[in-house]
Amino acid sequence: MKIIDITDREKWDSFIKSHPESNFLQSWDFYEFHKSRGKKVVRRAAVDDKNKIIAAYAGVVETAKRGTYLAIAGGPIMDFTKTAVVKEIFADIKEIGKREKCVFVRVRPQLELSEKSLNLMKNLGLKKAPMYLSVEYAGILDLSKTEEEILAGASQGFRRKLRKAEKNDIEITADTNPESIKEFCRLEKKHAERQKYVAFSSDFLKKQFEAFAKNNEVLIYTAKKDGEILAQNFMIFYGPEASYHYGVSSELGTKYSAAPLLHLEAMREARKRGMTRYNLWGIVGQDETYHRFYGVSEFKRSFGCEELKYTPAHDLILQPLKYKITKVVETTRKKIRHV
Repeated sequence: MKIIDITDREKWDSFIKSHPESNFLQSWDFYEFHKSRGKKVVRRAAVDDKNKIIAAYAGVVETAKRGTYLAIAGGPIMDFTKTAVVKEIFADIKEIGKREKCVFVRVRPQLELSEKSLNLMKNLGLKKAPMYLSVEYAGILDLSKTEEEILAGASQGFRRKLRKAEKNDIEITADTNPESIKEFCRLEKKHAERQKYVAFSSDFLKKQFEAFAKNNEVLIYTAKKDGEILAQNFMIFYGPEASYHYGVSSELGTKYSAAPLLHLEAMREARKRGMTRYNLWGIVGQDETYHRFYGVSEFKRSFGCEELKYTPAHDLILQPLKYKITKVVETTRKKIRHV
């Protein structure tokens, strides 16, 4: 076994997609998006004597005033029961972090949260991170179920909203037209003002859309009534999973209950693509009423989704003194942002 840089997109994605727990967080195109924003990325893989990938991780080098760090979201992808491989991959992660002069490396693997997974992180020398790295608690729908079975498991409130939406003569479209992402950016700014959060920049959203659109891995779903946009979903389709990455709506969209229709159409597309999982993305605990994502989490729960907790982000600390600054800053930010 040796660990090398990977430059072959097809070889990379073939390996990542072969793992049922994987999603776009370790896809080739997600890191092409980071590169388009001027970020340095790493793609490393352990290969056997036949040059076959047996473990892989992709990460982005993030620069901040408090110190540079390497972020590995949704990875590494590998069989975590193979102790020798796990140790070699994490040893390589450490060396890459040092090479890039990082204060720490932050990892959030696709491992379900358990005492075993937490012990694994501890035994590898990692500490629980003060801030999350991508979603740690998600709502998942099983696409092996029929649409009728999923709706039967949804709440009465959800089914009521869906019946209401179906009577409202709402038009649903899905495309990769550049104009659709422009509309999404405009609507997101208004949505952010109404919901009091900081919107992503148009450049951020457009470049992410463009990276996934090149290989038919994204669709913008739009709900309209009488030519006016009610709601839009930014959906990513990769490997076994369809991911509800971003969603925005207008005030009229809430009135006409457009969102359920968007999700049903996206689920239908995911099934056509042979996907087995529909990820509604982040949710928070039902007792976390103070959290700014509490309301949207309750909406996602109304689908009757399974709640999946990933092993939270952990840090491999490379420069302990500088890391203390990071811990103080991020702990404070988490409290201020109510996340």
